[in-house]
Amino acid sequence: MNTKEKTLKFLFGNYGRMDVCFTHGNGAYLYDTEGKRYLDLVAGIAVNSIGYNHPKWAEAVSEQASRMAHTSNLYQIKEQADLAEKLASVTPKGMTKSLFVNSGAEANEGALKLAVRYTKRGRVLSSLNSFHGRLAASLGATGQTKYQESFEPLIPKCFDYFNFGNIEDMKSKITKDTAAVIIEPIQAEGGVQLASKEFFKAVRDVCDDNGTLMIVDEVQTGIGRTGKWFGIQNYDVVPDIMTLAKALGGGIPIGAIVSTPEISSVLVPGTHGTTFGGGPLACAAASATLDIIKDEKLVQNARTLGKKWMSDLKKIKSSDIAEVRGLGLIIGIEMKTHANDVKEHALKNGILVNVCHSNTVRLIPPLIIDENDADKFTSLLSAFLSKYN
Repeated sequence: MNTKEKTLKFLFGNYGRMDVCFTHGNGAYLYDTEGKRYLDLVAGIAVNSIGYNHPKWAEAVSEQASRMAHTSNLYQIKEQADLAEKLASVTPKGMTKSLFVNSGAEANEGALKLAVRYTKRGRVLSSLNSFHGRLAASLGATGQTKYQESFEPLIPKCFDYFNFGNIEDMKSKITKDTAAVIIEPIQAEGGVQLASKEFFKAVRDVCDDNGTLMIVDEVQTGIGRTGKWFGIQNYDVVPDIMTLAKALGGGIPIGAIVSTPEISSVLVPGTHGTTFGGGPLACAAASATLDIIKDEKLVQNARTLGKKWMSDLKKIKSSDIAEVRGLGLIIGIEMKTHANDVKEHALKNGILVNVCHSNTVRLIPPLIIDENDADKFTSLLSAFLSKYN
């Protein structure tokens, strides 16, 4: 049996997989089983920020794997402490404490527990069209009924929702029993939707006025993606809690909850834990990832290249493009029609893109891409859409 046949026979059918299988990658490119090369503008869903087969990352992971992959949080873990120190060097002011987990959904679950325990309150406010994960509480925080449907018995009833970007609606939903507002700097799975700097500053003010914690979900926008280390920094706002994952490990699963010494202090031994979270292998991978992003100035590359790329995409003359939006190297091209046609055409021509929220072509490439890589897709999209004008 080939891979597709084994997938159909032995794996759950919960993924709508494309009919392509990759064997290896190098830089911003992947290679399939037939040897065909693809420019990867998906990066494992914003994970592979330093691309594939980066020699420094591969060396760090291999060296750590040869010594020790796992011990558990029963003991001191040097690699975990080293990573926490590096993370504290780039996080917003005062956010110096980290708790490492295995994924973004786990990070959000832990952040919600932290907020409820710290405030001793019982409700959480989230935004409509958001995405925070698929576990019970994170699924409840996800303001899209299509993800919640049929799982309602498992979802806590503590969530209220407001319209993203609408501060008056947010104010009308918050109460003195609201433990936290959880929000994304950009609604990534929701179609790359942005809100104004004034909105985020107002959210911060409303949280302060009500003694409510502000949780910022940086799972997709964090670690340089938006042209800042963290997406919320584009709005000059410092949250109480941040959650991270995806790009943090450079391809190896790791998530993190980041907060202040005061807030983090309520999670004492026995209140929260994870067997695999913060293991030596994942932390070594994440440390190498942070070093590479710093050394190669990839945050700056995301900012400058992303700005030019969006400008070029906006110049495409097509009635099928409703809007181009984003920050840094998270870009959404909202299509009136043909979004999936663009994805399929790009695949045939050796470029990987993603469609989210039904009609938005999402570009979330490795942060190492250059202007030539960006131009390849811009030219392909322009030529493809010209036949519909």
